[in-house]
Amino acid sequence: MLDAQEKTVSTARTPVPAQLDALVIGAGVAGLYQLHQLRQMGLKAHACDTATDVGGTWYWNRYPGAKFDSEAYIYQYLFDEKLYKGWTWSERFPGQPEIERWLHYVTDTLDLRSDMSFSTTITKATFNEETGRWRVETDQGDVIDTQFLIGCTGMLSAPLEERFPGQSSFKGQIVHTGRYPKGGLDIEGKRVGVIGVGATGIQVIQTIASQVGQLTVFARTPQYVLPMKNPKYGPDEEAWYKSRFDEFRSNLPHTFTGFEYDFENTWADLTPEKRLEVLEEVYADGSLKLWLASFAEMFFEEEVSAEISEFVRQKMIARLKDPKLIDTLVPKPGDYGFGTHRVPLETDYLEAFHHDNVEAVNVRDNPIAEIVPEGVKLEDGTVYELDVIIMAVGFDAGSGALARIDINGRDGLNLAEEWRKDMRTTMGLQKFGFPNLFMTGAPLAPAAALCNMTTCLQQQTEWITRCIGDLSKSGNDVMEPTEEGEAAWVAHHDETANATLIAKTTSWYTGSNVEGKPRRVLSYTGGVGTYRTKCDEEAKGGYPHFAMSKSKAPQDA
Repeated sequence: MLDAQEKTVSTARTPVPAQLDALVIGAGVAGLYQLHQLRQMGLKAHACDTATDVGGTWYWNRYPGAKFDSEAYIYQYLFDEKLYKGWTWSERFPGQPEIERWLHYVTDTLDLRSDMSFSTTITKATFNEETGRWRVETDQGDVIDTQFLIGCTGMLSAPLEERFPGQSSFKGQIVHTGRYPKGGLDIEGKRVGVIGVGATGIQVIQTIASQVGQLTVFARTPQYVLPMKNPKYGPDEEAWYKSRFDEFRSNLPHTFTGFEYDFENTWADLTPEKRLEVLEEVYADGSLKLWLASFAEMFFEEEVSAEISEFVRQKMIARLKDPKLIDTLVPKPGDYGFGTHRVPLETDYLEAFHHDNVEAVNVRDNPIAEIVPEGVKLEDGTVYELDVIIMAVGFDAGSGALARIDINGRDGLNLAEEWRKDMRTTMGLQKFGFPNLFMTGAPLAPAAALCNMTTCLQQQTEWITRCIGDLSKSGNDVMEPTEEGEAAWVAHHDETANATLIAKTTSWYTGSNVEGKPRRVLSYTGGVGTYRTKCDEEAKGGYPHFAMSKSKAPQDA
């Protein structure tokens, strides 16, 4: 939902053409590249976005402290060397304003705006089995007939805004981090509450602690955290990373997580002393390297997980010192293993709690009962009086954004209803029963969680583009997974995921943060490189897990 301020500053909207070859939902990292590729193919393509401009997650997430935790020089498009080298980053992990400017640079360099409609929400899509095309409706009254509907809606773009009873009664301001207002909030000297200590909450807390009068942090699930080292970049650093373009283009698509580094050590091959040396080295890197390039065994073997988790715990305890803070902010042995939840990077996050104006409230065993006019009320009746509440309470990940659209496929199937029964896709790219609907960042692909997003989203949009081209060459115009093909992918996904410790945890990685959401590891855990190989094999093999067909009637029937 757009806030009132944005409604008043929106520029004139570009109408959506009534007839299209392809309609792209979303104008973020995936949507921009997908639109560019479709236009390069000569297709009549158009993109719609609820926002007033491009950016996707980097449009909406403008909360204090929002920034990359992938290195900027790899969180980039690699299909065009000139495009890559034409942008220069100011630091290793830039903030949201700089990232948003980069996406404007990409949009304008590729001249995409003429085929984009902003302030436009797709509300309904219905597949016509006779014509083999989609009838799509928007909140602006557009009705579009399109052959292909491509969801580039983001994996973390459906915020869980209504989390507590009584939110509308609060007398102050209450915002979700994923819908933070463009102009920011007046928090100077005020009593501010932050609900949530995940990656987003951590960025907010460490940023605003010195700005507010009183900061009250409501912490339920403590997180393992890694310190971020974020050096500024000058001409030497710029020359260094731009000289690596060919290396990145050949390397990133084939690593386990789409980052430049990969797992190179085997736990059993090293002495305890050498293991500790490796852990200290990657910890000192100030990146996600400890998570994504130390020991892969942490995801599979309980003993390895326990030892690495304890290593990180002790690093955190040494910084916190206070037993009450340690109890509230540091995971306990047996809670869950390091790396089986999303690992946040931080800058003096733990030290923020040593400030006199910052209080950590442990709501693990005394949860938030409701929001009252004065502030936050806990189950035991305690009320914390606040002027501003910032909810860093997460998203309906992977499936949420598409499920919030009324999408109806063959035989009356509704996508949201199907996903409420069981979280299934074919390779995270299509869904049985929904012909010519393609997806990026959807469940059961690495892009749902375990990937440097630009690496995976580039690969998925390129596969979709190739697929559309192959469909046309075959003389057909409709494509969907077979029921058997989807079952085979789900079985492979589950076998791979259930071999990991991630499957045993409770987090948004398994959909556990959304009431009623079927439990399944959302992300493919076989690795980015393996997933790419399987997608390539599917295409080269003539799409054996998919069915191509000719529509029953001409499109003007």
